[in-house]
Amino acid sequence: MQLQHPLRGNPTSRSGRRPWAALYALCVSFFMIGLDATVVNVAIPRIQDTLHATVNDMVWVNSAYALCYAVPLILAGRLGDRVGPKRVFLTGLAGFTFASLACAVATGPGALIAARAVQGLSAALIAPQTMALIVHMFPAERRGRPLGVWGAVGGASMAAGPLAGGLIVATLDWRGIFLINVPVGVAGWIAAARLVPDWRPARRHRLDPWGTVLSGAGLFAVVFAVQSGELHHWGTVAGPLTIGRIIAFGLVCLGAFVLWQHRNPREPLLPLRLFRNRGFSAASAAGGAMGCAMGGLFLPLMIYLQNTLHHTPLQAGAATVPMFVLSSVAARRAGGWSDTADPRLLAAAGFALLVAGTGSLVVLLRPGMSLWALMPSLVVSGVGIGLVSAPLARIATSTLDPGLVGVASGVFSTTRQLGGALGSAATGALLQAALGATTTTATRAALLFPVVMLLIGLACCAPVATAAGRDGRVTR
Repeated sequence: MQLQHPLRGNPTSRSGRRPWAALYALCVSFFMIGLDATVVNVAIPRIQDTLHATVNDMVWVNSAYALCYAVPLILAGRLGDRVGPKRVFLTGLAGFTFASLACAVATGPGALIAARAVQGLSAALIAPQTMALIVHMFPAERRGRPLGVWGAVGGASMAAGPLAGGLIVATLDWRGIFLINVPVGVAGWIAAARLVPDWRPARRHRLDPWGTVLSGAGLFAVVFAVQSGELHHWGTVAGPLTIGRIIAFGLVCLGAFVLWQHRNPREPLLPLRLFRNRGFSAASAAGGAMGCAMGGLFLPLMIYLQNTLHHTPLQAGAATVPMFVLSSVAARRAGGWSDTADPRLLAAAGFALLVAGTGSLVVLLRPGMSLWALMPSLVVSGVGIGLVSAPLARIATSTLDPGLVGVASGVFSTTRQLGGALGSAATGALLQAALGATTTTATRAALLFPVVMLLIGLACCAPVATAAGRDGRVTR
């Protein structure tokens, strides 16, 4: 059955105000799922007291969301290619809204963890579709600005998380963190249903059951092991199950997944020809390095601000607000610039600023220092984050086949999420390994990891140079 492409012949779908209105409708939901990744952290002590939960329960309140968000992203992106991104987006937003209500009325830690898992699954349906719909709504030569707005919203959601969580807990109750999603989710669903164009593929794509099982099992095992490794001291989880064996199982599944994708005679879940596009491959690798760096930066920094410099959680969270505000401003600017300038140069400049900002933290940290002394490093890092996000997305999507946009968005998002989990685990391990030294020395050692990852991200921008034209568009 052939499906028509409804964007064809519609002059308002790729120009004028309508695509921008649709973009803002998408960004409401994108902001919400980013906010919920961090907003709960400040409320954890209150939740633990109210629900009589253990420390392990509280770990899984966050881990369930992150795990269920990261694992199905590739499948979610492929579903968008198969049935249309708008349909998958609206389904995910409805699920996220109902799961938020379930979180708010949870009477025990088990119910809260289950609802957070559903939130994560729903967020996985939403995230790839936002990027895919931007690609469908805007032509390549005018895609930089909307991608800049998209990147700015991502940065703003990270900045707002700790502050919003602290304010809601202080004035209302921890349940308000989840209840506020309900009216926002309903309004966002109505706006998206009315404004977002219903792009559908010209032909139906097949699902890949074996690919889905192998990729899901592999990613679940790896992400679970990385998230739970520190909790189980990187040893035994239960019975014969150890963290090492779980990681090995996950890697075997992922290896079998790649082999199956290569040999699949029909339509693979992840078409490997996607990686023949050098721009997409380099941008995805750089995005993974960026995720590792960001996951590795904030864990030791937040611990140092609270345990060594003795700031409250709210003060520590507020210290990063200027960083993410500037990140949002820079992302929006970089998006516009990437329409006329070479996006690889913008991304490289962003990585260089991040190396400078994060590297200076390694030098500056000392006991008793003023929080203001860290601001220049955080501000430089914030600008760097903004300069990286939109240009990388532009590089990744510039010359993609429209039928691969959804799965490409899923892969791009997966590398960032998986990188964040690996970064948190690596810096946690480095902190533990350096516990015999002072906390300042341990934090400096841990912060070297994100610096190395950022240098890798900077190097990943170099191969794109061979595939970039003077107009900044990446060619095959």
